[in-house]
Amino acid sequence: MKEFWDERYQQKEYVYGVHPNQFLAEQLIKIPHAGDILFPCEGEGRNAVFAATSGWRVDAFDYSESGKTKALQLAQNHNVNISYFISDAIHFDFGNAKYDVVAFIFAHFGPDLRSEIHQKAISSLKPGGRIIIEAFNPLQLNNKSGGPKDLSMLYTEEILNEDFQKLDIQILETKVIELDEGLYHRGKADVIRLLAINK
Repeated sequence: MKEFWDERYQQKEYVYGVHPNQFLAEQLIKIPHAGDILFPCEGEGRNAVFAATSGWRVDAFDYSESGKTKALQLAQNHNVNISYFISDAIHFDFGNAKYDVVAFIFAHFGPDLRSEIHQKAISSLKPGGRIIIEAFNPLQLNNKSGGPKDLSMLYTEEILNEDFQKLDIQILETKVIELDEGLYHRGKADVIRLLAINK
């Protein structure tokens, strides 16, 4: 999979666009004070750079070198700094009580890894910290707007409710939306959204 993402991100164009995910942007704007935020599987950096321009201290990681290169270039274009690490999600050190927000934007993991990664994210939250997720749900298999073609990597409300039951779940919903995020996220999409707060 590393080779797949390296090849995809080597394209000159930002294949998922340069603007932030809409749900993420809506949620960050509601938080009164910017703090420390982590973006796992951040790719070309569109969400990390948006957060940095809004005053957040940003950590991000991905295992694609070409994704990192484009993310740092995008940050430079916007005159902001982001800390971007090369790692896969299972080996990344999330830390403890380190982040005000961890944002998984279309960061999909198989059932063998998903729960462990999500638990690491929960442990990394400061008191009152938030998990923000937008991902594809199983109905996305019927669409051509992106996402894994493996059912086991798509998320349901039951899956996310179980993974984040330790937190105060504020939003957990499945929605049909119209994606317009670059070449590979375009058109009708079946997504799942979560906002959960560390008690």
